[in-house]
Amino acid sequence: MSLPRVVLAAPSSGAGKTSIATGLVAALTARGLAVSPHKVGPDYIDPGYAGLAAGRPGRNLDPWLVGEERIAPLLLHGARGADVAVVEGVMGLFDGASHPSVEPGFASTAHVAQLLRAPVVLVVDAASQARSVAALVHGFATFEPGVRIGGVVLNRVGSDRHEQILRDALDAAGVPVLGAVRRLEALATPSRHLGLVPAAERTDEAVRTVRTLGEVVAASVDLDAVLALARSAPDVDARPWDPAAEVAPIPGRPRIAVFGGAAFTFGYAEHAELLEAAGAEVVPVDPLLHDRVPAGTTGLVIGGGFPEVYAAQLSANASLREDVGALAGRGGPIAAECAGLTYLARSLDGVPMCGVLNTEAAMTPRLTLGYRAAVATVDSVLAPAGTRVRGHEFHRTVATPPAGTHAAWQWSAAGPEGFVTRSVHASYLHLHWAGSPQLAERFVAACAAALVPA
Repeated sequence: MSLPRVVLAAPSSGAGKTSIATGLVAALTARGLAVSPHKVGPDYIDPGYAGLAAGRPGRNLDPWLVGEERIAPLLLHGARGADVAVVEGVMGLFDGASHPSVEPGFASTAHVAQLLRAPVVLVVDAASQARSVAALVHGFATFEPGVRIGGVVLNRVGSDRHEQILRDALDAAGVPVLGAVRRLEALATPSRHLGLVPAAERTDEAVRTVRTLGEVVAASVDLDAVLALARSAPDVDARPWDPAAEVAPIPGRPRIAVFGGAAFTFGYAEHAELLEAAGAEVVPVDPLLHDRVPAGTTGLVIGGGFPEVYAAQLSANASLREDVGALAGRGGPIAAECAGLTYLARSLDGVPMCGVLNTEAAMTPRLTLGYRAAVATVDSVLAPAGTRVRGHEFHRTVATPPAGTHAAWQWSAAGPEGFVTRSVHASYLHLHWAGSPQLAERFVAACAAALVPA
C-alpha cells in the first residue's frame, strides 16, 4: 500500500524534535495536505500537539505495547485518507526499551523506522557545535545499515555564519540539509512535572503555539524536499488495522462513558474504536464540565492525565463523584488507569474523590516511569486471571496502600499492584488495547451483562 511517510528523529532527547515535528505537520497542513501525525513510544502529550496541527488524532506506534506486527497496520489505519504521514520519534534515534525481555534498541525510533521502511530526518541541536556536526551525523547515518537518514534539520542555529559553517560541513559529509531553524522563544512549549503541558489544556494558547511552529518551519525548512523524501518510501507491505477484525460484537449496545477533557488527556484513540467495534455506544465525559454520568451509562473508562492539577475542581463536582460511586456500588464495570485510579480513591492530595477504592492518593517528588510486563492476578471486568500484557507507568502520584485485597497486576519483584473488585479494575499501568484487543471485548461484555437484571 502506498503512503508517503517520514520519521523525525534526533541524536538525543531535548533536540527540539517535538517542536519541529509539530511545525512540519502544521506547515504541510497549511499547504492543503491531509497529514497523519504519529508518535513513536507510549507518550500521550506530544501527539496532542501534532494532532492539533493536523486536525486529526495523533496516534502512537509502540512495538512494546502493541507488537511489531501491528506497527505498519496501525500507521495505515491512522493515515486513512491522508496524503502524507509524519512520525515523531522518541528519545535518541537508537534508544529503545530498557527491559531484559527484549534486545537493545527494541521499540526505538530506528526500530519503528525499519518496521515502516520509512526514511529518517535527523533533527540536530546545533547550538553548541560547528564542523563537529558532520561527525555526529555521519555516525548516526552509518551506525545501523537498515536505517536510512535522508536529511538533517538543524535546530537552534545562531546566525547566518553559523548556518553556513554547518551546511558546508554536512555537504562534505554527503548528507542533505533540509532546513535550518534559528534559536526562537516561539519554539518553546510550557512544561511541568510529567513533561509538556498537554495541548488540550492550553486551548487558545496551544492553537497559537502550533500556528507559530508551522510558520517557523515553513520559513526555515524545504517542505518540497521533505515531501520528496517522504514519497521515496517504498510501498507498505501491510493492510490497515481494523478494530472490527480484532473483536466480536457484543449484543445489547451498552453505553460506556469515557472520561476526557483537560484533567484526563491520556488515552489512545484506538480504545474508543475497539469499544465501538465490540458493540458499545461510547459517550465522552469531561468531569470539569459535566456534573452527571450520562443517563443509561452502564460502564466507565477513566484514563490517565493530570487530576492532581485539577483536584479541587474534581472534588467540587460532588454530583459526578456521587454518580461514579453509585455506578460502582450497583456493579457497573469501571476500567481506570493511573489518573483514573486516583480519581476513584478516597482522596487525592487531601481532597475528597469518589471513594470507590480504599486508598489515598498523593503527589510525590519521584517520577515512576518505565515499561512493564504484567500478569493479571485475578479475574476482572478487564481480563481473566493469568492474562499477560505489556504496559507502561508514568506518574508522580502514589496510592497508599498500592493494592487492594485483590490486586490488578503483578510484575517482577514490585509486588501486587492495583485494585480489583467485582466490577472495578484500577491500576497505574497504562495499556494500549490494540495490543490486547480482548480487553475491550471483555469489558464491553461485562457492561452488556450489567444491563440484565440479576
